[in-house]
Amino acid sequence: MIDLEQVAHHISDSSSFHIPVALWEMLPVWLRGADSHPGQIPLPQIPLPLIGPLQLTRFMVLEVVAGLLMVVVFVPLAWRMRQGGPPRGLLWNLLESMLVFIRDRVARPAIGEHADRFLPFLWTAFFFILFCNLLGLVPWAGSPTGALAVTGALAGMTLAMVLATGFLTHGLKGYVAHLVPQMNIPGLLAVVMKPAMVVVELLGLVIRHAVLAVRLLANMFAGHMVLAVIISFIAAAAKTALWLWLGVSVASILSAAALSLLELLVALLQAYIFTFLSAVFIGMAIHGH
Repeated sequence: MIDLEQVAHHISDSSSFHIPVALWEMLPVWLRGADSHPGQIPLPQIPLPLIGPLQLTRFMVLEVVAGLLMVVVFVPLAWRMRQGGPPRGLLWNLLESMLVFIRDRVARPAIGEHADRFLPFLWTAFFFILFCNLLGLVPWAGSPTGALAVTGALAGMTLAMVLATGFLTHGLKGYVAHLVPQMNIPGLLAVVMKPAMVVVELLGLVIRHAVLAVRLLANMFAGHMVLAVIISFIAAAAKTALWLWLGVSVASILSAAALSLLELLVALLQAYIFTFLSAVFIGMAIHGH
């Protein structure tokens, strides 16, 4: 029988890092900690510390890693671009082409003439989500974008950006009026309908961003869950006949390899969709219905 707790580990947050047993045995005793069950193999995990009242979690560490990777990659790229030299090498051309694509094909069509003001936010959101998604493909790491707390925080930042943009562009009263479409409703009916439409539009605004979080969560969660289940078939078949185990192992490994390639595409696609919808929502706050 498949252990669903082990299958879901890669896409669930925890207060420790699980590592392979072989690598665990190579670590020094002081890092592994004391064995609470003498005579047994210690649990292959590295606990994360408390920082005051805050428990450090695996996804927090991976998000910091994603942020540091962005600094390591884009600070040299920004320095090269500021010097005015042409990009050289496959990596630099790829990264610069992605930046230009988001600017010319996402931000400017959706936002318009004010798009360049929002590029730092859109670029950061795109590459942060992309790096978090790619970290989910690293064995024994984890996928931060498979947790609602992470995707909800990202969607919350987009909502804050949309509201701030609407308030600064139209003012508080103007933005609230801006949410209601033009309606030629006479007299008393307008007194009832227009406030109701404001409430509906505000709910729709919140729901749109909630769906933005759930969409990213569901796609990353589902992909990793399917991949974990396919690999777990090998362990499930190990207790059966040797020929069945070999057949299941080969089929599972080939399927997992193919699905991992698909996950690369999904990682890029979901980062693009989140960024595209964020740009659309910002554009709606500026230009209206």
